[in-house]
Amino acid sequence: MSAPAKVSGALKSVDYEVFGRVQGNGGLRGLPGEGRRAEAAAAPRYTEQEAKKLGVVGWVKNTSQGTVTGQVQGPEERVNEMKSWLSKVGSPSSRIDKTNFSNEKEISKLDFSDFNTRY
Repeated sequence: MSAPAKVSGALKSVDYEVFGRVQGNGGLRGLPGEGRRAEAAAAPRYTEQEAKKLGVVGWVKNTSQGTVTGQVQGPEERVNEMKSWLSKVGSPSSRIDKTNFSNEKEISKLDFSDFNTRY
């Protein structure tokens, strides 16, 4: 089986985009390159960490519009937990204004074997 683990029950897939101060465009503003890149990397790093803790797969990416976007797949209950985290918690320095979810559907198998950050 190509899935990372056997799961019982329905598998779910959902795309997301998180709006607000979600790429760390606050405290380190104006610092030269490395500091800004390190801060912008915080949201995907924390998202990847939470996804792995919950046991879901997919990806996360910062966008040029200042949002964080990605896809989550896994058992329905775990995907719902991740949706809640993306909507209400986020990375420690984030301020989430809204989270849009789209293309939510039941799937027969996982398309990813892990959760990772895309660049």
